[in-house]
Order: sequence, then C-alpha cells, then structure tokens
Amino acid sequence: MLTRLWRLLFRLLYHEFAFAYDMVSSAVSLGDWRSWQRAALRCLPAAEAGPVLELAHGTGDLQIDLIRAGYHSIALDLSLQMGKLARRKLRRAALPANLIRGDAFYLPCKSRSFVAIVCTFPTPFIFSEPVLAEMARVLRPSGRAVIVLVGQLRGAGILPMLIRSLYRISGQRDAFLSRERLRNLCVSGEFEIASEIVALPGSAVQLLILTKPAGIAALTPDLSLESAATL
Repeated sequence: MLTRLWRLLFRLLYHEFAFAYDMVSSAVSLGDWRSWQRAALRCLPAAEAGPVLELAHGTGDLQIDLIRAGYHSIALDLSLQMGKLARRKLRRAALPANLIRGDAFYLPCKSRSFVAIVCTFPTPFIFSEPVLAEMARVLRPSGRAVIVLVGQLRGAGILPMLIRSLYRISGQRDAFLSRERLRNLCVSGEFEIASEIVALPGSAVQLLILTKPAGIAALTPDLSLESAATL
C-alpha cells in the first residue's frame, strides 16, 4: 500500500504537480540537486565532438547548463507538463528549446546521431532492455551515456538524517550501487560499464557511465527527428 502511494506521488510530481518539482528536489537534497545534476558534465565529451541527447529533461535546468557550456543539445521527456515548464525556462534564459515530447522506449532519432546521452536521477525505466537498446542505437561508436544515479547527503545533522530516513521509507536510492549491482541492472550487454563517485561539499553523487564499443553497428531502423511530436 505504501509503495503504491509513493508511486502515485512520484507520478503526480512528474505530471500534474510538475510545477512543484524544483522546490521538492531542492528540499530533499538540501540545495545540492543542481550540483548533482551538473556533475554529469564532467564525463561528457567536448562540446565540439557532436550533439548530445538528454533523456527525461524535467524542468530544463540541465539543458541550460549544456547549452551555456557550448553543447548542441536535444532533450526528450514524456511529460507534457515538464515540457511546458522546460520550454518556458529556456525562453526566459534566451536559449533555444530543442525539446521533443517522446518515449525513451522508442526514440524518434536516427541511429548514430549523438556522441553522448545524459540523464539525471531516472526512474527504473533507464535499465529496461528496450531503453538500453535504443540508447545504443542512437549513440555513435565509442559514444557514452552519462547517468546521474544516486545523490547522497553526508553529515550527522538532523536534516540529513531525516532525509536519508525518508529515502529508505519511500524505497528511493540513497546508497551507492556496487559494480556488481550495476552489471546486474545493465543486463543488455550493449555497453561497457563504469562508475564514478563525485565528492561535493556536504554530499556526493554517483555517476554511471555506459560506453558503446566502437565496433557495434546499428541494427534497428532509423526514426526521423522530424516525425517527433514537438512540444
């Protein structure tokens, strides 16, 4: 019963209550959420290497970071509400909004389109075999997917302890995953797997880096970006 309630709350937060997402994420990370997101940039190739795809772009904060860092970035999210919030935020920042409303299970992108994929704090969809296969399809050989997987608050204060307890009650990850656990999650065999822990003041974040081997060819049909339903 409790698990179903948390699932309902998370669904509402990504859809009907998306307007509250930034406030909630900042609260549960004690203000470190944006630092956790930006940690992904350290593992991306240089901006001039080629375009980057962000999966589940949320309210658009990482899009702002990527574009300001010089990346040509395209972003996808299934939530109509998140798309509207992200578009508004990017327009306020006078930045292009290259947003697609779509499903990670059927990426509306041509094969070998991107040098990197980035995703921050995804739900378990990211480890499903169809999604991993789609990521491998749209990545260029030697391309990588950088996933911000777990943020961990440190310290013995009351607030960090309370938030860690809430994570455990809600079933959310608050502990870093071992290499063996990551291998068990990424069962498709499409990628080489690596992990990095980035230490920050008062917290740390775990990055999962999935690299497509140089010899893997695209085996599935292309879908044109022009066919996607844009927001």
